[in-house]
Amino acid sequence: MNAPDESSEPLASAVRRLREARRRARTALVEPAPPRPRPLPPTGRAGRNLPAAIGVGLGLLTVVALSLFVRREAFVVLVVLAVCGALWELAAAVGQRHIRIPVLPLWVGAVGILVSAWVAGPEAMLMAFTLTAGGVFVWRVLDGGGMDAVRDASAGIFAAAYVPYLAGFAVLLLREPDGPWLVVAFLLVTIANDTGGYIAGVLFGKTPMAPSISPKKSWEGMAGSWLLSTAVAVVMVTPVLGGPWWGGLVLGTVAVAAATTGDLAESLLKRDLGLKDMGSLLPGHGGIMDRLDSLLVCAPVSYLVLRAVLGG
Repeated sequence: MNAPDESSEPLASAVRRLREARRRARTALVEPAPPRPRPLPPTGRAGRNLPAAIGVGLGLLTVVALSLFVRREAFVVLVVLAVCGALWELAAAVGQRHIRIPVLPLWVGAVGILVSAWVAGPEAMLMAFTLTAGGVFVWRVLDGGGMDAVRDASAGIFAAAYVPYLAGFAVLLLREPDGPWLVVAFLLVTIANDTGGYIAGVLFGKTPMAPSISPKKSWEGMAGSWLLSTAVAVVMVTPVLGGPWWGGLVLGTVAVAAATTGDLAESLLKRDLGLKDMGSLLPGHGGIMDRLDSLLVCAPVSYLVLRAVLGG
């Protein structure tokens, strides 16, 4: 009997591979194509779901108005809830870069900062922030030392200054004799900045302001922000609050500068973290931090300007 020819084995293997390839090709022809993902709802030229944004915005304004004019303490509670939610979003966002912000002491400190602002004024608010910063540092060091602890504690102190301390200036406004109307003025001027910038940016936006940070923000949009914010500020300061007309011009101008700075700062933070939004709790707006970004920076500016022009 003759031995099998070893040269025929590679040929047989090649034939088997060819048959297997033909079988797979026939199977691919009859298998259905994978389903296409459903397209996302259109968000418009400025990148947001406008009907959802308007609905959520009106709902939030209604809740805020009721808290201001029915029971002032309810507004303080509302600010506490918003700040705690924003801190949770911020901690989750930076956690993607392995930075662990101590959320629990931040929540306790946020309550202390805001309640101190309401009960005892700016000096007590600053003292509460100082205690919060120390508590965040000690909490994180007790959980483990080293450079990681220094990094995490620093991020926690930054979060305390960025969110609850800046938000405390809105509570300080509420303590003034015309507190509810002062808060309304601050809120409406900041909202006018966002609304005017959105409308002007969609209709006329051509010149990017900071394309590497926020590609959709334009100089034309900022001009729209200034026009609408200044108009709202003049109306609120002069007829409503009884202040000088030029006070409205000052408030509108500095509010636009502050709100734009806050918006760009959060956009830069999100870009560094690789995020589009800080959260998804508020349809059309993103997360709580995405709604508070301009308000937080605008709050201390509005507090100082309104006290100055109204003689507070």
